[in-house]
Amino acid sequence: MSIISGKNILLGISAGIAAYKTASLVRLFIKSGANVKVVMTPASKEFITPLTLSTLSKNPVFSSFVNEEDDNAVWNNHVDLGLWADLFVVAPATANTLSKMANGVCDNLFLATYLSAKCPVYFAPAMDLDMYKHPTTKASFEKLKSFGNVMIPATSGELASGLIGEGRMAEPEDIVSFIENDILDKLPLKGKNILITAGPTYEAIDPVRFIGNHSSGKMGFEIARAAANLGAQVFLVTGPTHQKTTHSLIKVLPVTSAEEMYAQAHKHYKDVDVAILSAAVADYRPKEVALDKIKKKDAALTLELEKTKDILASLGDIKTDQYLVGFALETNNEIENAKDKLKRKNLNLIVLNSLNDKGAGFKGDTNKVTFIDSEENITEYQLKSKAEVAVDLLNKIIEQINA
Repeated sequence: MSIISGKNILLGISAGIAAYKTASLVRLFIKSGANVKVVMTPASKEFITPLTLSTLSKNPVFSSFVNEEDDNAVWNNHVDLGLWADLFVVAPATANTLSKMANGVCDNLFLATYLSAKCPVYFAPAMDLDMYKHPTTKASFEKLKSFGNVMIPATSGELASGLIGEGRMAEPEDIVSFIENDILDKLPLKGKNILITAGPTYEAIDPVRFIGNHSSGKMGFEIARAAANLGAQVFLVTGPTHQKTTHSLIKVLPVTSAEEMYAQAHKHYKDVDVAILSAAVADYRPKEVALDKIKKKDAALTLELEKTKDILASLGDIKTDQYLVGFALETNNEIENAKDKLKRKNLNLIVLNSLNDKGAGFKGDTNKVTFIDSEENITEYQLKSKAEVAVDLLNKIIEQINA
């Protein structure tokens, strides 16, 4: 999954021959999982039709303040468009439009939307060689960059005029790649490796039956997504679960038993900056596993159990510079038990949730948590979606590792 998946991208098209490439650009944004809307300068419609872009983006295309062909004369609100966008991408960005953007000229819907946008703005210049090198154009580049806008450099090649040189708009694939890399480079967990455990473990009784628990893995998967969206490379060690992820920064490592989860956690622990152990690991397993299915003969069945390895404690024992996070699911004396676990297992942070809180715990889409750090500072949160809890957790970790 691309880092721009789920983002709202507003594509601004100005009147240059390179506008024909925007059909491919829209398709690539959509393929990457983004939501796309298009705003055009009036003259750009001479180079590519709004119908094409509307069909590809699955959204109306905007080019004027009022849709004159509409009998109801619906107003296209430039403020709403600007605020909708997570990213504003101007491609192609002609010399004329760049100059207007740089100097606050506002004579069409496109420019009004640009001036209203609060999101990051990327611009991909496209013009002839002499125009590209002209001092006024270079001044526009520098002024826009001083505003925080990001320039996607033009490439060299054959231009529409027949000249060969700089001024050719970057290819759509390169524009998408540039934006993805730029976003990643600015994310707070860029360059960090994070180990996350998720889901239950299944401890075999025989080839058919096992000891397990009700963990769905939702919390761990949400933490993995949140970490990856902040730029981290994630190693997700997961027990049996129906949860899925296709994020390009998440490496899923499926396991079944506590022993397998222990092995994978230790294999990657030495190479990570942060470890978040959210899995519901079985505390006990059958001492002997039957080779054949146990037949139902007697009124009762007795199983001798033995302890599984304590993954969290074992990582705490060998911790060097890693930031180690554990989870505590409690039913009584919650704060006291969580503090005890925090100290015994040499953690930096523990995430406490209680089965006494409605909406918390296994299977559901919500959770209610309390964070306790190594200084025993306590931060309580209200009931939230597990996705929101994951973001809160990652923000807390970032705050602490940067302190």
